[in-house]
Amino acid sequence: MNEQKPRAALFDMDRTLVRKETASLYVRYLRDIGEATTFDLLKTLYWVGQYTLGLLDAENMAEKALGPLAGTPESVLSARCEDWFGKYVEVHIAEAGRRAVQRHKEAGDVCAIVTGATKYAARPLARRLAIEHVVGTELELDTRGHFTGRAERPLCLGAGKVRRAEALAAKLGFVLEESTFYSDSVTDVPLLERVAEPIAVNPDPRLERVARQRGWRIERW
Repeated sequence: MNEQKPRAALFDMDRTLVRKETASLYVRYLRDIGEATTFDLLKTLYWVGQYTLGLLDAENMAEKALGPLAGTPESVLSARCEDWFGKYVEVHIAEAGRRAVQRHKEAGDVCAIVTGATKYAARPLARRLAIEHVVGTELELDTRGHFTGRAERPLCLGAGKVRRAEALAAKLGFVLEESTFYSDSVTDVPLLERVAEPIAVNPDPRLERVARQRGWRIERW
């Protein structure tokens, strides 16, 4: 008899499990500890707005955003993200998201955060929600464990998010076509199209149109 494969529930982070967009929250944190300026914050808000509207090259944005990390030890970013999450992000965790994760865990599903953010940003959320697996944009490290200022390809966005989700599925033995994926962004349509149960959570206007056209479930968290 063939062993039954596990089912999986995949969750985006920004505006999904967390009701806010976290990149600007992180730059606010850096500004408040003296590591960024108000101009940096305004620039980040502009980039996020352009990305949301589909007007920004994500690869180019990542290059500009990650450049200042060059030479920073991995341990420094990990510690900063832990501090930032507790002070700036935790209050914005969606209660409906907590409940959805709990339902899937009780059903025996594999749960994973699959986000365009880095694992350093997503791991504190995963721990709060007892989610074992995190898939995100990976940052290059040099031989000393310092960041190079570049991201590994593919970024965990669009088709790249599908590829990284496929790698997790192969590792854990689940099938994307039998999985559930929760996301707010039209940029995640490639992965939403792959799963059995695509769910648009707090969808941006373009994703809401797609979801209504295709009969996908829409939820407000």
